Amino acid sequence: MDPLRFDGRAVVVTGAGRGLGREYAMLLAARGARVVVNDVGTGTDGRGASPSPAHAVAEEIRAAGGEAVADVHDVTATAGARALAAAALERWGRLDVLVNNAGISILRPLGELSDEECRRVLDIHVGGTLNMLRAVWPHMAASGYGRIVNTCSDALFGDSGLSVYAAGKGAVLGLTTSLATEGDPLGIKVNAVVPVAATRMSLEALQGDDRMTATLTSLFPARHVAPVVAFLAHESVPCTGELLHAAGRRTGRIFLAATEGVVWEEDPTPESVHEHSPRIRSTEVFRTPRSVGASMAFSLARLGVGGAQPLDLDLSTPPAPR
Repeated sequence: MDPLRFDGRAVVVTGAGRGLGREYAMLLAARGARVVVNDVGTGTDGRGASPSPAHAVAEEIRAAGGEAVADVHDVTATAGARALAAAALERWGRLDVLVNNAGISILRPLGELSDEECRRVLDIHVGGTLNMLRAVWPHMAASGYGRIVNTCSDALFGDSGLSVYAAGKGAVLGLTTSLATEGDPLGIKVNAVVPVAATRMSLEALQGDDRMTATLTSLFPARHVAPVVAFLAHESVPCTGELLHAAGRRTGRIFLAATEGVVWEEDPTPESVHEHSPRIRSTEVFRTPRSVGASMAFSLARLGVGGAQPLDLDLSTPPAPR
């Protein structure tokens, strides 16, 4: 097939000064994109700041013949996200692609995290992502085109020390699936990448585990994630509302699903739910509803409501008071 190009497209990549974000920015620029390289330059725990990483990557892109500008606005602030979107619009008169990559890592058991650390993690993963989505959405909607790539995580599957980090990524998952539906009629596609890669954050989390550090470094280089992000950011991407798992040379899909479940002949009781829990929880047969309406229609069909179709739930207008 023809190479996937981004000629003339204006792209914003947050957290692009190092690691995964740098790989995304470099590949997209090499494919013709005009890139705003955003990075506050914090440590992996969100402390400190430096303009150097963003400027270094932008200069690297320009030295290779690409187009890029550095940006150091803090996307955890609404004003910072709006200023970042404005930077692309002022420079190139358009904003076609957003890659929400900025993030930090404070991985400890829930009882060991301070209030301030919890806030810091959620501010960047939830607040930063949401602020950027709100900043670019009006421009993409007005142009009738947009591609958004959010960042989720294997933390969604759960593990010790990941609770608050996973909570942030769970919020990103909800934003991705909901805005995919909202953006579909507007020409905006919203997907997410779930990267597994040797980065500053992941390697710091493995300090002292030489075997896992060596495995991550050799099998999961950050450059293997960038092509998946480029695919999701391209105009030809066929999907929306999906999560692609980029783990080294393996690329797969992660998805929410609903099992067939059990339909009760009589009202359920705690005992009947307990008795039939193996069948309720079995994943041998499952569905992947594309919307709240589709999920409701599936339940109605299982309950024997004839001719049930996906419900068109218009949430844009509140119901009239009774």
